[in-house]
Amino acid sequence: MAKGPIIVLTGTPGTGKSTHASLLVDESPVPLKHINVSEWVKERGLYEKYDEEWQSYTVDEDRLLDDIEPLIAGGGLILDWHTCEAFPERWADLVVVLRCDHTRLWERLEDRGYPLKKIQENNEAEIMQVVLEEARSSYSSEIVVELESESMEQLESNVARIVDWINTWLKNQKS
Repeated sequence: MAKGPIIVLTGTPGTGKSTHASLLVDESPVPLKHINVSEWVKERGLYEKYDEEWQSYTVDEDRLLDDIEPLIAGGGLILDWHTCEAFPERWADLVVVLRCDHTRLWERLEDRGYPLKKIQENNEAEIMQVVLEEARSSYSSEIVVELESESMEQLESNVARIVDWINTWLKNQKS
């Protein structure tokens, strides 16, 4: 069986990356390993410091990439992170940017207990399409897909669409 693709699943915090990734792991026709990059960084100490004001880690991107690179050759990965430009273009077979209406996003981040400053910053980033523009400027337009992630119906549709893409990718690997 062919190795699986490398899928970069990105979007502003709260757009549903981890939920999509979990469903993809269950529904993919090939085994996929989900790497929640934020958790990976914390677990492996791949950060320079913790920023109290923003309640987030300053990632050491060089160490992060060195740590993940051995897994890339094996394929079958979902890299789930709120940014994507750190990953080399050669790594990604598909880059999925999840989008969400800023009102719904605000509610999701409030429910997570984010401080107001962090909610505002993430909402501004979503409104300004920061992650989408980052993906478009970092990867070939053929592999960047923007998907809405506001409802359960969209979640299910998005996962089905990505599974269809994986099936097509697998067929192309054999030819």
